[in-house]
Amino acid sequence: MDGKIAIIAERYISMGFELVGLRDVFIKEGEEAVSTLEGLIPQKEYALIVCEEKIQARIEPSRLRELETSIDPLIIFIPSSKGEGTTETVRHMAKRVLGVNIGETK
Repeated sequence: MDGKIAIIAERYISMGFELVGLRDVFIKEGEEAVSTLEGLIPQKEYALIVCEEKIQARIEPSRLRELETSIDPLIIFIPSSKGEGTTETVRHMAKRVLGVNIGETK
């Protein structure tokens, strides 16, 4: 794994990532976005794959659980440009992916 970052999202979101210099941006939606994600994972080229959140609904629930707990590559879902879906907090993501509770004091 080279530690590269891939973005899979609609044009509006993708343009922002391109503007900050990311080169591996895939402008995809719906089933095409899911196919792109599934194609990138076995390549072992990316350390992080950022996907638009609304494609989660197109992924089978058992496969989605695998993707959400994957760390090789780490796959995260970000809100769509229209603010659809639910936004996962960093605290919840750390607990889900790393098994670490952050922000809790004893």
